[in-house]
Amino acid sequence: MLKVLLKKQLFEVFRGYFYNRKTGKARSKANSIVLFILFAFLMIGVVGGTFAAIAIGVCIGCAEVNMGWLYFVIMCGFALVLGAAGSVFNTYSGLYLPKDNDLLLSMPIPVKILITARLLNVYLLGVMYSGVIMLPTLFVYWVIADADILTVLGGIVLFLIVTIVVLILSCLLGWVVAKISLKLKNKSFIIVLIALALIGGYYVVYFQLQAWIRTLVANAAIYGENIKESAYGLYLFGRIGEGDLFAMALYSAVTLLLLALTLFVLSRGFLKLATSTSSVSKVRYQEKKAKEKSVFGALLTKEFARFISSPAYMLNNGIGVLLIPVFGVFLLIKGDELLNMTATAFGGRTDLVTLLLCAVLMLLATMNDIAAPSVSLEGKGLWILQSLPVEAKTVLKAKTAMHLLLTFIPLLFSEICAAIVWKAPFAEKLLLFVVPTIFAVFMTLFGSFLGVRHAITEWTTEIIPLKQSAAVTIALFGGWGFVALFALPYFLLGLLTGLAPYVAAWIVIFAAASVLLYRWLVTKGAETFSRL
Repeated sequence: MLKVLLKKQLFEVFRGYFYNRKTGKARSKANSIVLFILFAFLMIGVVGGTFAAIAIGVCIGCAEVNMGWLYFVIMCGFALVLGAAGSVFNTYSGLYLPKDNDLLLSMPIPVKILITARLLNVYLLGVMYSGVIMLPTLFVYWVIADADILTVLGGIVLFLIVTIVVLILSCLLGWVVAKISLKLKNKSFIIVLIALALIGGYYVVYFQLQAWIRTLVANAAIYGENIKESAYGLYLFGRIGEGDLFAMALYSAVTLLLLALTLFVLSRGFLKLATSTSSVSKVRYQEKKAKEKSVFGALLTKEFARFISSPAYMLNNGIGVLLIPVFGVFLLIKGDELLNMTATAFGGRTDLVTLLLCAVLMLLATMNDIAAPSVSLEGKGLWILQSLPVEAKTVLKAKTAMHLLLTFIPLLFSEICAAIVWKAPFAEKLLLFVVPTIFAVFMTLFGSFLGVRHAITEWTTEIIPLKQSAAVTIALFGGWGFVALFALPYFLLGLLTGLAPYVAAWIVIFAAASVLLYRWLVTKGAETFSRL
């Protein structure tokens, strides 16, 4: 029974490698093998190779001052963070609150067997995430610092301790996430904020990591002595990798004790958490007058409700709502210095800086792909909109209007910030408002056009229309292509035409294309939508 349940848990984690999420049909064995090879290349080749390079640099610096223990403390810290972060949400969804809880708990399966299978699943995933750091860490040390029986034994013990601690941390953090999720009514914004915080933290660490490592290696002796004096426990932990038998015994005993305590607490509170439901507050009915909305207003409200209810929709297709005003704030803080440096690099030509600013604002506008998947997101429920006494063109207008509003408002803020910071003639400042705005209108209508022409009504998960549809792909890369087509020729033609005539021609092109797309949307596009 345990083997069957563990196989089921692992199959759920890697289900996308065996079944096509778009069609729901099983993949061929060859297709599955190729996907697993690509996954292995990503984990072992890319992630493992990156941390192997980091390990070599850190190990050489620490070995020169005879502080191998500091090397193991640093690398094990990376492994613990990646292992816990990688498996915490699987712990939440696979251990505490999976979708098949009610089904499995109703079957004659001992709860201990069920918990064990799920814990083994969490442990194996933790081994996968932490192992891509720990294995290069151990091999690099054994090669550089020379391996003997005790260091190999210490490395194995250290690997086991790290993976068990990752399991304990995953259980603890997964429990916290599960408890919070039961209390929240609308989780979408919380999920988006957490995801954005993690993405931001990743890039901060990524860009600062090399500097931190260089500083640490250069001052390894000083930092090592400070850690040894103020945090002797970390020193003793690092000594495990160097083959210290006392450190191995002590930390093995503590880790096993923590694991036993975790299993005890988990077995006592598992059923209560697994059978919990989201809290529902009692609401006293009060009669209120509902404000009547127009058909267009009601459809637009529906589109906004759909957008804010889906974290995947907001993160994958509406990230520009955040990035565009962030760029405006960046311009207010650093823009004056950066733009002056750019103007100097261009030989004092303000027209090139204005063109570059326009191109950046246009590029940020393409980060919103809200309209492209909106028709496909209706899925099998598309017939509901088609059966309502509402014109198809009104439905498409509402979907287009939502994209335009969520792009235009933050874009206007960044345009104002750019105009404040950039000391250019009034005519060039005016272009900062006109060009990106016209382009945003064009890209909105272009996305709606693609959304109707390449609509997907059959899918098993919303990630398919949001990330893997032709409409989104063409809208994103096509937008980048349009920006390049707008900006690059000016570097060759700018001296001949001047900025104003060149940009005016593009304004006419984007405006005319927008009119044609809008005309198609309310005529042929509406007919196509009605037949989907």
